[in-house]
Amino acid sequence: MLVNADLIAFVPTRDLQRSRVFYEQTLGLEFVREDAFAIVFKANGVMVRIANVSTVADFRPAPFTILGWRVENVQSVVRALSGKGVMFERFDGMQQDELGIWHSPSGAKVAWFKDPDDNVLSITES
Repeated sequence: MLVNADLIAFVPTRDLQRSRVFYEQTLGLEFVREDAFAIVFKANGVMVRIANVSTVADFRPAPFTILGWRVENVQSVVRALSGKGVMFERFDGMQQDELGIWHSPSGAKVAWFKDPDDNVLSITES
């Protein structure tokens, strides 16, 4: 039923302007539009709605990855994002290299970082 429908990703934010700077300038997503409810970006053809949750009194970001990108070279993307001030996460019990990249048993290489609202995002080379 939905196999041919376009996917829309949703990411919560408490501060639309701060998120716009991060997703547009730091991550380089293509800005589409903004209103009181969300900022809309395109990420390789996928709509990403950064949704305004500033009125949700008890909002807490999820403690797991909510949005991720598959990249050709995770090391180069980690270095580029680090150069823009992005800090990569380290997790207890996971062996990550000096850049914060985890090498999974399947061979995928994954690195995690957070947006300004502490949402966990990832990049994966597989």
